[in-house]
Amino acid sequence: MRIRFYVRGKIGRGPEADLVERYIKRLPWPVDIIERPDTGGPPIPAADNHSRTILLDERGSDVDSAALAAQIGRWRDDGVRELRFCIGAADGFNDAERADADRLIAFGRMTWPHMMARAMLAEQLWRAASILAGHPYHRAG
Repeated sequence: MRIRFYVRGKIGRGPEADLVERYIKRLPWPVDIIERPDTGGPPIPAADNHSRTILLDERGSDVDSAALAAQIGRWRDDGVRELRFCIGAADGFNDAERADADRLIAFGRMTWPHMMARAMLAEQLWRAASILAGHPYHRAG
């Protein structure tokens, strides 16, 4: 399975970028980060039977780490080859983008800068991979 981050804005160098890189290196899946301008640019490619598009969006559902891991595991087992995680610009996503997504996920009710959202997403994907592998890193409860 391949993971793609479609993100608005550039992260540059700094502690946030280092944290993203740290977790991505640990993932068992190849990861591509596609940085897009804050506005405009090409749309996210349309999903097909072998891909899923997940928006990180304030209107999304709150999911815990175990639930995210379980969802990724189901997609993997169903033959999904690519997960597209999308982080929007300051104004988030429009209604059409939300309607086209397979899933909306929120990192709580707070608004996070895209740099932090990238780091949090990378860590949660590493945590999901750890849960799916039965690694004791993630402790429930």
